[in-house]
Parts: sequence; C-alpha cells; structure tokens
Amino acid sequence: MKGYKGENIRNIALVGHGGCGKTTFLEAGLLATKVISRLGKVEDGNTVSDYDKMEIEKGYSISTSVVPVEYNKVKLNFVDTPGSFDFVGEVNSALRAVEAAAIVVDASSGVQVGTEKAWNSCKKYNVPKFIILNKIDKENVDCDAVIEELKDKFGSSVVTLDDREALEEEVAGADEELMEIYLETMELTDEQFAKGLSKGIANGDIVPVFKCSAITGEGITDVLEQLIAYVPKAEDHDAYPAVTDTDEEVEIAVDPNGKPAVFIFKTIADPFLGKISLAKVISGTITSGVSLYNANAEKEEKLGSLFFARGKNQENTDKAVAGDIVAIGKLQFTKTGDTLCEKANQIKFAPIDFPAPAYYLAVQPADSGDDEKMGSGFKKLMEEDPSFVLESNTETHQTLLGGQGDTHLNIISAKLKDKFGVDVVSVPQKIAYRETIKGTSEVQGKHKKQSGGSGQYGDVWIRFSPSQEEFEFGEEIFGGSVPKNYWPAVEKGLIECMEKGPLAGCKVVNVKAILYDGSYHDVDSNEMAFKIAASLAFKKGIVEAKPCLLEPIMKMAITVPDEYMGDVMGDMNKRRGKILGMDPIPGGGQKLMAEAPQAELFDYAIVLRAMTQARGSFVMEFAKYEEVPGNISQKIIDDYKAEQEAAK
Repeated sequence: MKGYKGENIRNIALVGHGGCGKTTFLEAGLLATKVISRLGKVEDGNTVSDYDKMEIEKGYSISTSVVPVEYNKVKLNFVDTPGSFDFVGEVNSALRAVEAAAIVVDASSGVQVGTEKAWNSCKKYNVPKFIILNKIDKENVDCDAVIEELKDKFGSSVVTLDDREALEEEVAGADEELMEIYLETMELTDEQFAKGLSKGIANGDIVPVFKCSAITGEGITDVLEQLIAYVPKAEDHDAYPAVTDTDEEVEIAVDPNGKPAVFIFKTIADPFLGKISLAKVISGTITSGVSLYNANAEKEEKLGSLFFARGKNQENTDKAVAGDIVAIGKLQFTKTGDTLCEKANQIKFAPIDFPAPAYYLAVQPADSGDDEKMGSGFKKLMEEDPSFVLESNTETHQTLLGGQGDTHLNIISAKLKDKFGVDVVSVPQKIAYRETIKGTSEVQGKHKKQSGGSGQYGDVWIRFSPSQEEFEFGEEIFGGSVPKNYWPAVEKGLIECMEKGPLAGCKVVNVKAILYDGSYHDVDSNEMAFKIAASLAFKKGIVEAKPCLLEPIMKMAITVPDEYMGDVMGDMNKRRGKILGMDPIPGGGQKLMAEAPQAELFDYAIVLRAMTQARGSFVMEFAKYEEVPGNISQKIIDDYKAEQEAAK
C-alpha cells in the first residue's frame, strides 16, 4: 500500500445501526479490489475489520478500525465504527478523522434507531453524509420504499443521483451563482451541475443514496466510484481550528509542506505490538524517527515505526502526508485526543467529545490480592477506550466502573481478564448516605479513669443543634470550667466522631456543637481525656437530637421523543423522582428536567433505553442531600445492624 497525496485520499467513517453490514461492505470492497480472495463473514470471525479476539467471540464490532481500499489510483481510508449504542465514543473519535461519513442502511430493515443516531452524530460534527443502502439482494426488499422512508425521516436533502432533472434545483440551491443561472436558463451545464452537486454534498444540503449488496458484490465498485467522485478530498478540508500555547486561536490548513501537526484519534492496546496510535496528519509530512512535541502531555515524543493499518495487517511506510491516516507504534506519553507538533510551534486541536458515563457497576477483583493489577489493567484499557471511567468512592470504599451501558462494561471486564488475567466481579453498589439531626440535645460526656499513678479526667457538656454548615464548633464557657487549652481537643474529638454516625455508620453532617460547661482535674486532665469525653458526648447527643438519614439526590436532564413521554414520566414517579420542567427540542422531542434519589437510578440507563427504543438519553449530576423516607430509612438502618452483627 503506497503513500498517496492529499488529492488522492478520501477519509470516510462507516456508521449505522448494528448489523447493517458495515464490516461486510468493507470485505466486499477489498474483494472487488483483489486485496482478499474470498469474502470474510462476521459470523465466521474472519473479516479484515473485526480482528480483535473479543469481536470475533461476540460477533460484532467493538472498536474503531481503519481499512483502506485502493481503487482507481485513489485510497479510500474507511474508518469502521461499531453499531452498538454502548460504543458511541468510537463513533465520535472516528468522525474527528474524516472528511465524510457513509451511513450504511439495511435495505430489509429500513430506518433504524442506529440510522437516526448516526445521522445526528454527522450533523453534530458537521460531516458531509452519504447513505449506502446495503443488502438489496434480500427477498422482498423495496428500495424505492426505503428511500422514501429516508426522505420522510431526514428531509428532501436525501437524493438519488440517477434522476438529474429532479436534482437540478437542489444542486443549483447549493450555490447563489448557480441558482441565478438556473433561474434564467432552467438548466445547468455538466460542469455547473458537478460543481453544485459537490458543493451541496460538502455543506450537507445534499445527501446521496447509493445501492449495493455486500454479500453478492452488486454495486460495490459503483459505490466506490461515487465516493471517489463526491467525498471531499483530504486536502480540501477546511482549515482546522486549534489553540496555541498562549491560548491564541489559530487555523491549521491541510498542507503537506506546512509545519507538522498530528491528531491522535484512536489508541489500540495490541497484546503483541504494544500501544498503537491511529493518527490523522493535519499538516506537514511526518517521518519515522523524527521527534515531535506532545502539547497535551508537554513531553517530547520520538515517532517509532509508521505504518498503514488495514485491520490487523500493517504495511510499513517511511512517511505520511497531510490528509492521510497513519498508525504510529509505541508512543510513550501520547493518548487519544492528543496533538503532536513542533515544540517551537505548539498547538492543540480540540479534545474528542466522549459521552459522560450513564451506567455504573461496583466491581472488585475475584482474587482479593489483585487490586493493584485490576487498577493498572483498567488504566491501560482506558487508553484504548477513554469513554469509560474508574472511580474510587472514599465513603463507600467501592471501586466504580462507569460507561454507556451493561454491554460496554461487560466488554471492558472481559478485556481485563483476557489481556491482563484479572477477573472482576460486580457487587451491589452502595450509596453514600449521610446522617444529620433535626432536633437539639444537651448532654454530658465524662471520661474518668484511675489505674494507679496519674489518671485521666475529662468532663464536657455540649449542646447539639442543626446547622447549615457541615460542622460548626463554638464555646460558651464561663468561669474556666473547661480550660481554653482543651477546647481544640474537644473539637477534634467531635470531628473524628462525625465520620461514623449512630444510625447506619454514615458520615454525619450539618451539626452545630457548643461546648458550654464541664470540669477538669489539675493533675489527671489532658487533651486525650477531653477528646474521649467529647466522643462520649457526641454518641449520646446525636441519638437524642432526632437523627435521620440523608440520601444523595441527582439532577437529571432527560431527552425523550414525544411518543415516549408518558412512559418516562410514569417511570420517574415510581423512582421517587420529581419532574421540575420540560423544554421542547428543535426537531421534535422534549428535554425533561428532573430530580431523583441516586438509589433509584442504578439501572436507569438500561431501562430508559428499553422504554424509548434506545432513542432516549440522559445526563445527571449530584444536586443535594434530602431526608430518606421513614420506611426506607428503617430498612437501611436494619441492614447496617445486621451487617455489623454478622461481622462480629
């Protein structure tokens, strides 16, 4: 696979619903160009694109892969993306590396949820769109009906290129000058038509539909020819926005003679070859062995081997030019989303937008001695897939694995076992409840101990009441009943006790403690004695001041198509949630603003997907703590006591 100039490179993301045939389309393209001698099948685990052990085992794409198809002296760098909704981060990263996207549609299924999501992603990233109607060989397929369905769903921009007369007005509308000509003459020359069509596709006003069958090979070369003709050339991409090391906004043109600027859009953790970085060369020409500066990590990187990847197959190259996609071996500091450039001309391209985790699992190693291996293994997998997170909750002492759904997290856990030999199990997720008081109390805490020689004596009277602050401490001592030098010990004793409340062992908050009386002994009193006396007062005083449990409440923004509003709102009520308001979304649907207890939301990502045919989405963040209802509170307390008894 030789290197190509930007004018002969087309970078295209393949997106669409799972099972629509993206991977098989690539097989057909490679077969048609004689790179392979027989068509691989996803179900047989022998395709060029799905080469990862996990992908072969599961029978669907998990990671983005690059598969160049060379045809008519042009290299089409296809970036194949997973269709599963759990791997939307892969789609986002792929769309940052291309000049266009081909939305593959199963002609026997029509418009599916993944088709809609792919369309919306392309719009978000302002990427020119093409639609490839695949599987036209299947029985009872009505291509005209599917095309009408596409037009109904996505508008009049969806067109077929075989009816020039019907297209001329759409084409003329892409350019003011052409529209004037068309209104005067009611026709366009071939050159004018081609110019307008290319411009309309580039700005998203025209979305051509192509038809093919990846299984039979029908129409494959026609599709390749059309993509070569109408996908914007890599060198024609608009200048890329970036910022300098002084935060100045600049634009980087696609120029093979420019200063080197490289964007890393994907990292692969290869068990044999080590880390591989998939890179889009934005500007300049890079060569193996040269040193570039990682502006994100602020580290110098020496470029190791350069090669063009075609699935798992690699072909070494001595250079890569602006507009091309290349793989770089064993970069030490570089991660997905980083920019490589000259140290003297530092720039950063915008990071990749990875979705916030919507689903969490509490995990622990099956072997209790594997905690460190688990953490380091997950960290390495995060380089390959930055769309999942690993969090340690200091209050519940649990490790939380967060991602887009159960499929996503199951794959991550399976990869951890496969690549690093660490087996993890999920455990019930704990809530970081809090304890507080609703009433007041005045109690004595007295510590007196005599065991020969000097003893210990500390005596305090403390008034406890609710506070708006996490903890307030004050004193109202008269007559020196507790000497001033012991007050800090009293405060410290109270603060230490607040880590574990009397109801369910939770952190205590929003308490005011006033030291107002006590007594001391000239010989036996010391700081430790008063610290212990304060802890005795705390345990007694909190219990007498109407203690209660608080639970975390999450603020949610839920995007829902109109037809599912009733189901979603009803479900939110069952979760003890409150709908705070709603706003209509341009193009249809509503954004619901809601609050709900965290304890009721562990499975929300999965349930919302099921309720809305995967069309709903949500983001959430911590909002506040509220009192737990009595019946639920008592169960939490009873469970805690049972756990304590069992541990004895």
